[in-house]
Amino acid sequence: MCGIVGFVGTNKVKDVLLDGLKELEYRGYDSAGIAVLQDKEFSSYKAVGKLDNLVQKVADFDPKGFAIGIGHTRWATHGKPTELNAHPHLGDASYVVHNGIIENYQEIKNELMAEGTHFLSQTDTEVIVHLFEKYLATEATPFEAFQKTLAKLEGAYAILLATKSMPDTIFFAKNGSPMIVGVNDEGEKVFASSDAPLIGHAKDVIYLGDGEYGFVSPTALELFDKRHQRVKPSLTPLPTSKLSAQKEGYRFFMEKEIYEQSDVISDAMLGRLQDESINFDELDPTLFDGINEIKLCACGTSYHSALASSYLFERYAKVRTSVEIASELRYKEPLLLKDTLFVVISQSGETADTLETLKMAKAAGLKTLVICNVDNSSMVRLADASILTRAGIEKGVASTKAFATQMTVFWMLALYVSQLRNTLSIEKIKDQIHALREVPNSVKIDDNLHEKIRRLSKRYLHGHGFFFIGRDVFFPLALEGALKLKEITYLHAEGYPSGEMKHGPIAMADPELFTIALMPKGLLYDKTKSNVEELSARDSTICAISPVTFDKADDFIQTKEHGHYMLEFFEMMVVLQLLSMEISVRLGNDVDMPRNLAKSVTVE
Repeated sequence: MCGIVGFVGTNKVKDVLLDGLKELEYRGYDSAGIAVLQDKEFSSYKAVGKLDNLVQKVADFDPKGFAIGIGHTRWATHGKPTELNAHPHLGDASYVVHNGIIENYQEIKNELMAEGTHFLSQTDTEVIVHLFEKYLATEATPFEAFQKTLAKLEGAYAILLATKSMPDTIFFAKNGSPMIVGVNDEGEKVFASSDAPLIGHAKDVIYLGDGEYGFVSPTALELFDKRHQRVKPSLTPLPTSKLSAQKEGYRFFMEKEIYEQSDVISDAMLGRLQDESINFDELDPTLFDGINEIKLCACGTSYHSALASSYLFERYAKVRTSVEIASELRYKEPLLLKDTLFVVISQSGETADTLETLKMAKAAGLKTLVICNVDNSSMVRLADASILTRAGIEKGVASTKAFATQMTVFWMLALYVSQLRNTLSIEKIKDQIHALREVPNSVKIDDNLHEKIRRLSKRYLHGHGFFFIGRDVFFPLALEGALKLKEITYLHAEGYPSGEMKHGPIAMADPELFTIALMPKGLLYDKTKSNVEELSARDSTICAISPVTFDKADDFIQTKEHGHYMLEFFEMMVVLQLLSMEISVRLGNDVDMPRNLAKSVTVE
C-alpha cells in the first residue's frame, strides 16, 4: 500500500511531491522521501515516521525553475524502517522509487555484488537502480537500458526512475501495482498511485495497464505495452473531488476497503512468507524463550481476531493461549506470570483500554508484543516488539481490512512460533504456506456474489434479531459478523458457538429470528449442520453460508471449495462484511460513519 508521486514541470516540484505524498498517507507508511533533479544535480531527502518529519527536513529546500522529482511513502518489507531503507534509492547518478516486490531481487543482487556493486540498503528496490546503471554503460540510450532492466525483473512493481543522463525525463513502468500519469495544458506531467494527488495538477490522466512502461519529458509522453509496441495514450478526464477520488469509484470507503483486502493481505505477507518458512525480520526469536503461555488482549474487532487466533496458536504451535478483553483485564486483578508473552492487538495503537493493559504487563515484567497497523503509535513505542499489519489507513469506522490483516499476521505468527518450538514438520509448514499464498485470491470478490448478497439484503431489514453461529475459528468470525451488523445497521445481532444454541438461545427461535450459519466444508461441517437443523426445526429463518448446498436453508450463499478451512474463513469474512454493508445501505444509514462510534477509542 506504499505511495508514489512524480513530477516534470516548472516552479512547483517540491509542493507537488509533498502534497501528493500527503494525499497518499491514507495508504499507510513508515518512512518517506523525495529526490529532485535540477540543473543536472540531485537533491534527496528522507525521513522515518510521519510525513511531517520529511517536511521539516525540506523546509529550506526551495527549487525554482524547471525540475523533475520523484517521491515515495514506504511500508517496510525488505529491511527495517530506516532512512537507508527509505526510498528513493540512489545509484551513481540515478534515483528510483518502487512499489511492489521484486521476487528475484536476491539473485540480481548477488550478481551485481559479484561484479563490484555496493549496496546501501536491505531492500529489494535498490537492485533496480544498480541494474539500470549497469545497462546504462552497455546500451545505446538510457531508455534501452531501462527496457533491459525491466526485462530482468520478476514480480509486481510500479517504478519511477530519474537519471542525470536524461535530466528532463522520468522513466516509468507498471506491473501489478497501481500507477497513474496525469497531464495538463502547460505540458507538465504528474505521477501518483491514485487519483487524489493529481487533482489540481492534472487535467487528464492515463490509467496504466500491467506491462505498460515508457517515459515523459516536457515535450513527450511515450507509452509502450508489454509486447514493446508503442501505444497511443488514452486520456481520461480527472475527477474534481478529492474525496470521490480517494474512494476510487466505490460508493463508500467501507466498500473500497472490503475490495482492497486482497492487496493489503498480500502486503502483510511481503518479506514474511518464504518458500518453506515464515520470517519476521522485526522479531528477535529470543522473545519466545522461556514462554509457556501467550496472552492475547484487545477490544472489539481486534478481540475477535485474537480469539480466532488462539485456536491457531494452540493447534499449530502447541502453546497455551488465553484471550482477554482489555477493559475487563484492567480491573480483574489478573495473574500475570513472567513466563507469559503478553500480546496486544489494536488497529490504531492508541486504544485506551488496550494501552493500559500493555502498561500493566510491562510493569509486571512480562515480555510484550503488539500487533498494530500504525507505526510510531503509543503501543508500538511501548512494547518490546511489534508487527505491523500494513493494512493502510482505514477510513470506514467499521473495521474490515484491519481484521483481515490481523488474521493474516496471526496465522503467520502461529506458524513462526511452531517453527521455533518444532511442533510442525517442514512438510506441514509448507502446506500451510501454500494455503497462505491462496488467501489474497480467496478474498477477491466475484461480481455475481456481491449482486446476490445485495439482492438478499432486502429480506433482512426487519425481525427481532440475528444469530450468527459457527464452530472453532468460525465462532469468533460469527462474533465479528454480528458486530459488523450491529455497528452499521443498528439491528440486534449476537454471535454464538453453534453447539451452544441448545443451551438456552434456541428458545428465541421463530420465523422473525434470522440465523446466519457459517458452515465450512473443511471443519466440523456435520456438527454445524446438526445445530442448524435444530434451529430450522424451530422455524428460524436460515441463511447458510457454505460451499455445500444445504436443503433446509431459506437463503443460501455458496462459497468456493478450498483445501484449507482458513481459506473458507477468509471468504466467509468477506461475505459477512458485504451482507452487513448492503443491509445498511438499504436502511439508509451512513455506512462509513455510523452513529455513536469513533474510529479510534482513546478514552476509557
